[in-house]
Amino acid sequence: MPYVATAPPVVDLPFGLLPLGDLLRRYDYGGEPLACRPVAQGLLNRGYRLTTTHGTYFLKHHLDGDRESIARQHLATHRLQALGVPVVPPVRDTEGGTVAVVGGHCYALHPWIDGRHRTGAQLTLAASRHLGSLLGAVHTCLAQVMESATDRFTYQGAYDSAAPADTFALIDELLALARGRTPGDGFDSLAEHRLRERRALLERHAHHRPPAAAETATGWVHGDFHPLNLLYRGTDPVAIVDWDRLSVQPRAEEAVRAAAIFFVRPSGELDLPKVRAYARAYRLVSGADTAELAAAVHRVWWERLNDFWILRWRYQLDDRRADPQFPAVSALAVWWTRRYEEVSDAFAG
Repeated sequence: MPYVATAPPVVDLPFGLLPLGDLLRRYDYGGEPLACRPVAQGLLNRGYRLTTTHGTYFLKHHLDGDRESIARQHLATHRLQALGVPVVPPVRDTEGGTVAVVGGHCYALHPWIDGRHRTGAQLTLAASRHLGSLLGAVHTCLAQVMESATDRFTYQGAYDSAAPADTFALIDELLALARGRTPGDGFDSLAEHRLRERRALLERHAHHRPPAAAETATGWVHGDFHPLNLLYRGTDPVAIVDWDRLSVQPRAEEAVRAAAIFFVRPSGELDLPKVRAYARAYRLVSGADTAELAAAVHRVWWERLNDFWILRWRYQLDDRRADPQFPAVSALAVWWTRRYEEVSDAFAG
């Protein structure tokens, strides 16, 4: 499941109010709407399977982002498709645009692609290698298609890692909120256990905090590469979707985060043989060396050790959509800490 560290969207549009007629009139071959049903309840967007008299489309309702940034994402996918990357660029309207703004909301119409999502448990070692090669190709191709001056912008994230003192304060706040729920349930009990456990781990490993302003190799990345954003047909990836987080980031960190999502088991352990196959293929295609991967492993491990976004959504925002991810995500942080050397060797060995 996706690793998301931002707040959930607060703007939405009820399904029954989708302006399908006004939207389809913007396209030469949009047709008249016949059926429209939701197919994705994403954390950042809404997706619909839209059938018209002219065909079937994926209608994306962007709940977050502005027209300019969405258009930049669309341009990137058109360029990536020309290089052979499996993407699904949006349909252009009669004026050549790809973002339709109707009633103050942003929409995009994409060709419908038949496919299914596959978790790491469903991938063989060969498929894991293919996955690593695919992400490596995404990073190298993005470096080509986003190289012009007009496509550059400064990476806004700070490289300073989470401070244990801030995390301890957050743990205390979340513990109070979890204990204060009446009546509590099994999730609240697990949350309390994991919070106490994590505080003890941080007390023991605070001296392993990554150094401030550490140098990292940055580049353009997908930003949200995980199983729900990759469609397969049989054993072949046919579409990388949801480019909303396209940005300049430490590229190897995306490779590590993606593996931690694809290859985590329900118990919170990583399938290290598959991670190793994936990472070697990624390094070969991307040109990233072992030192870059090892540094990324350390930064992402520390990030996970200090992050409680699922509990913040539940207790601070009263949003439980991410609750099902918590058992595996919280167990992974503990397991990763105990098996740190093995995990680092799987990525960089």
